[in-house]
Amino acid sequence: MKLLWKLGLFVGWLSGLTSMAWAQAPLLAPGGSLRAVINVGNPILAKKDVAGRVTGVSVDLAQALAQRLKVPLVLKTVTSARQAVEAVTRDEADVGFFAIDPLRAQGIAFTTPYVLIEGSYLVREDSPLQDNDEVDRSSHRVVVGQGSAYDLFLTRHLQKAQLIRSATSPAVVDDFLRQGYEVAAGVRQQLAADAQRVGQVRLLPGRFMVIAQAMGLPKDRPAEAQQYLLDFVEEVKRDGTVAAALQRHAIEGATVAPAGPMR
Repeated sequence: MKLLWKLGLFVGWLSGLTSMAWAQAPLLAPGGSLRAVINVGNPILAKKDVAGRVTGVSVDLAQALAQRLKVPLVLKTVTSARQAVEAVTRDEADVGFFAIDPLRAQGIAFTTPYVLIEGSYLVREDSPLQDNDEVDRSSHRVVVGQGSAYDLFLTRHLQKAQLIRSATSPAVVDDFLRQGYEVAAGVRQQLAADAQRVGQVRLLPGRFMVIAQAMGLPKDRPAEAQQYLLDFVEEVKRDGTVAAALQRHAIEGATVAPAGPMR
């Protein structure tokens, strides 16, 4: 009898989760499919493989959310963070994956972070720059991906250096070299990969920012939808889903964010 009682409780709990997912599906995916925008300009979280398929941590999380909501998943692929932000703020996508930023929060309701990534500077091998604190000088031009988390952050924090904006983050190092600028800024892992590719450049030690990557949805979606997505992110951090995705895609240098909001 006790076993049957426990089994009944489990079935009831499972039924409750299913009912909750069905109840939230129209709020998170009002069109009947979950439209997720994926930025392949940030290869730490998403990229296209040799066959042209989009893969990565953010894709895995989008699939997990669609499965939980029991709706089809439709991926919208873009090449820059700016395009991803526009897709969600214009309601062309139901969810996206972004670095949290106050400016973006005007049109996007963010969850808590699921991954933390470092932002770093890159210079030429013979550059006199040795430390992050030396970058903000009037004689320096810093190249960033337009609309990226680094662009938004450095726009607020650099007082003297001039920001030069590339069309996308993957184009930053090539523009930096071709135009003879002094500094490139971006995701540490992306810059490290570019350094191996082009040679004669080096990363400055440490980081100039920690990038808190979160999920987000249009800000005008109901509070219940926002809470459901936040709860989803907290659960996939807690149950190992995010850690497993980082390992599966061999992502180094990114870590699972701690529970709750950034402190």
